[in-house]
Amino acid sequence: MELEALFVKHRDDLFRYLARYTGDADVAEDLVQETFLKLARRPFGTPHHVKGWLFAVATNLAKDAHKASRRQGELARLAGEESSTRAPGDPAALLERAEVRRQVRGALEALSHKERTALLLREEGFAHREIAAVLGTTTGSVGTLMARGLAKLARMLHP
Repeated sequence: MELEALFVKHRDDLFRYLARYTGDADVAEDLVQETFLKLARRPFGTPHHVKGWLFAVATNLAKDAHKASRRQGELARLAGEESSTRAPGDPAALLERAEVRRQVRGALEALSHKERTALLLREEGFAHREIAAVLGTTTGSVGTLMARGLAKLARMLHP
């Protein structure tokens, strides 16, 4: 499949996943572009399971970006910030939504890399075997990671 067609087919799903993973739409957009650049420069052509390959590469790029950001002492911005082009809504509702996003973002960041990745990939519709391939683990471990991650999220968000 041509690179442009692959971009059209997978870009939105990859962006949504990366925005959730990083908590920053701008970083997610950069990582999507970098992921497709890696695909374009791949010496062996398009991989057989291109969607899994794209998400695995994107996950590694996001992990590296997060490490670099922490080393530089930058704070991650809240996921899903209200666009400045939207009409202002009820200030109390906006504050409440921002607080919920902050809490969820914090809870996600408190999970291990594998737990967070497994949950976010599952949310994107990946099967356990696909998640296992991205994480380099077994399908049984994926179920355990997801159960443990969900339990941790529940404890953190609803003490």
